[in-house]
Amino acid sequence: MNLGASPAEVAQTQIARALWFRSAGACELRPEALAEPAQGEVLVRTLFSGISRGTENLVFNGRVPASEFERMRGPHMGGEFPFPVKYGYSTVGRVEDGDGALSGKLVFCLHPHQDLFTAAASELIGLPDGLPPERAVLAANMETALNIVWDAGVLPGDRVAIFGAGVIGSLVAHLVSRICGTEPLLIDPNPARRALAGRLDLGFSTGNAVTGEFDVLVNASGSAEALSQAIDLAGQEARIVEASWHGNEPVSIPLGGAFHARRLTLASSQVGSVPPSRRARWTTGRRLAKALDLLLDARLDALISGETAFPDLESAYPRILADPDTLCHRIRY
Repeated sequence: MNLGASPAEVAQTQIARALWFRSAGACELRPEALAEPAQGEVLVRTLFSGISRGTENLVFNGRVPASEFERMRGPHMGGEFPFPVKYGYSTVGRVEDGDGALSGKLVFCLHPHQDLFTAAASELIGLPDGLPPERAVLAANMETALNIVWDAGVLPGDRVAIFGAGVIGSLVAHLVSRICGTEPLLIDPNPARRALAGRLDLGFSTGNAVTGEFDVLVNASGSAEALSQAIDLAGQEARIVEASWHGNEPVSIPLGGAFHARRLTLASSQVGSVPPSRRARWTTGRRLAKALDLLLDARLDALISGETAFPDLESAYPRILADPDTLCHRIRY
């Protein structure tokens, strides 16, 4: 032992590795010294994490507007926007040390890609019995999808169009399909996504031949063209929910034509806030716990499009984000 070391230095007994974005389009694995868990904290060894391609792509390429730097900060994020920054929010691991009640438990945490970390026990959610940790990396995405469905106000019998067969759009369509009598249609210009829709037992269209009017429409595609089509397909007094986040990219919205005559509602959805209609009863913790429960469906394994070993993540990460076929890419530790 170094007798001249400070108490804090003595407590730093383990070295973790985490993925950092050092500049636009560049990343690296960096070592981090961890302190022993403090009172109320635990040490978690990561088993899996998931890459949320849409948001992480914006962060990785420096497309977070300065106005959103504070709001975009994630739990346990390191550094500052735009760079260097440690970012991510879908981690599953096992508690190794700290709070006795959680010792040995499988947990989910909103944490960046890192192989070992400490966190407050209150920030962890235990996995429900029967949920494989490999699938639990979808929890943050499912929480977002649940919030979108709440914001959309889907009711039994509604005809619902969901644009974008990525992870979020597919999960929204999956949840909508479980509401009695609804008719969800997943729309994506990529015909290869038809197979994904089939595995989730969802209707699918490339969008070229969609007819009729919809009661609720959700844009989770990140495409301004899809938002325009949603407006065209909206029925009288229909509700359109924009669930994409476009970063610093300007988006044109066609508010001419029949937009006003049809008395359409265009609303945003963002997982950072529980919708007002739910806030009296729902906390973000309760919402995340419910998201984990909603993952108890083996069909959702179809949303895992690939897996990479954590030591290989530094070189693989840019390719994963650039691949248009990426859904949720899982990192194995």
